Amino acid sequence: MTTFHEMGISEPIQRAITDMGFEEASPIQEKAIPMALTGKDIIGQAQTGTGKTAAFAIPILEKVDTSKKYVQAIAIAPTRELAIQVSEEINRLAKYVGISSLPIYGGQSIDRQIKALKKVPHIITGTPGRLLDHIQRKTLKLDRISVVVLDEADEMLDMGFLEDIERILKETPEEKQTLLFSATMPKPIQNLAERFMNDPELVKIKAKEVTSPSVKQIFYEVNERDKFEVLCRLLDVDNPELAVIFGRTKRRVDELSDALNKRGYLADGLHGDLNQRQRDVVMNKFREGNIDILVATDVAARGIDVSGVTHVYNFDIPQDPESYVHRIGRTGRAGKTGLAITFATPRETGQIHSIEKASKGKIQRKSIPTVAEARESIQRAATEKMIQLVEKEEYKQFKQAASELLEQYDSIALVSIALKLLSKEQRDVPVQLTSETPRYANKPKIKAQEKTRRNYKGNREFAGKGAIGKQRSSRKKKGL
Repeated sequence: MTTFHEMGISEPIQRAITDMGFEEASPIQEKAIPMALTGKDIIGQAQTGTGKTAAFAIPILEKVDTSKKYVQAIAIAPTRELAIQVSEEINRLAKYVGISSLPIYGGQSIDRQIKALKKVPHIITGTPGRLLDHIQRKTLKLDRISVVVLDEADEMLDMGFLEDIERILKETPEEKQTLLFSATMPKPIQNLAERFMNDPELVKIKAKEVTSPSVKQIFYEVNERDKFEVLCRLLDVDNPELAVIFGRTKRRVDELSDALNKRGYLADGLHGDLNQRQRDVVMNKFREGNIDILVATDVAARGIDVSGVTHVYNFDIPQDPESYVHRIGRTGRAGKTGLAITFATPRETGQIHSIEKASKGKIQRKSIPTVAEARESIQRAATEKMIQLVEKEEYKQFKQAASELLEQYDSIALVSIALKLLSKEQRDVPVQLTSETPRYANKPKIKAQEKTRRNYKGNREFAGKGAIGKQRSSRKKKGL
């Protein structure tokens, strides 16, 4: 692997990289940074979690002229979370060079953003809608920028931002460097590159380089009606510190987070129908550990970078291999290990093999834990919690009450009751989730006879086999 020192990066930025704990460049950084430093336009095809932010942030910082007091670079991102994350990483890398980055996005006070823009930051990171808002208000001018970054371009396409992006790009000078990053390259993104980029170089990271070996991948074959009970068992057995659970739809996310809370877990949901304030509340609870389970849709979870996520659960199977890689990239970061668990109904197991083939990773099949194993894990967790409380001496105010109870009842019975209270008693609360139809389930085989009937549907001369069919055909010929 190439070190950052070997790339010709300036000493102040190298020092910031060292402070961040990085020594060797990731594959996308190794390929993209030297090329971007020459000023060439680049299309980087890489997944989330591969280090692509630094791949464009470092060349931008090398290009910014601190003596010029105007916006010199802009990075467009699909979500508020990603815009903030990119801005924060740029500011960490710019620690010793006196360059400032400002995130602007919807849901935050426009007046506060206008005030911040008057201080003339060198770099802007933002979401398409809010960037256009400032351009129309003339509080943001892009006529002198030298670098444009389109981050997660395929996601911006999926979210309907393509027209906004084109309008923003028309506000920029013709002579500029454009860096486009996308996990996939659908036709509209290719067309965008052809229209707005100048002879771009393609930097593509193969799938085998983006599925982290630090993430153990397993799957369980589970019927749709049994998914929730199996999830609860796994949560009890795995006892994750922080977990992200992916659901297919907004309704699924709402129902699943409500059901988990009824069962005594600390969970909350994140999807596109939440306004910015609600999203902030949920994410702050997750970051601060007030909840340990985040239930989310694919789009809502884009750009989320929370350290310490130990488990990812694909409650609903991802619709394609790219989505799978994005999802499991939430865990196993910064050298830590993670566990990615996927539920597949019997009709979906073929998709597991498709994901394996495309991502060059092995997804191990496992047997569902038994109820006894889950109960044992609950009891073990309650025992460990009790020991921790004893060691911290967080019991003195209850000593008098404990002495009185011990005079009346058996000590083993009392400790057993205490363990029961420390464990989550709501595990047997009945829960009913709305069934979700898989998007890409394997099609059932059609029997030959049924296939024949479908092929002849609407044909008045066909009415099945034998005498009835012949009779109807004969009646038609006679004009009856």
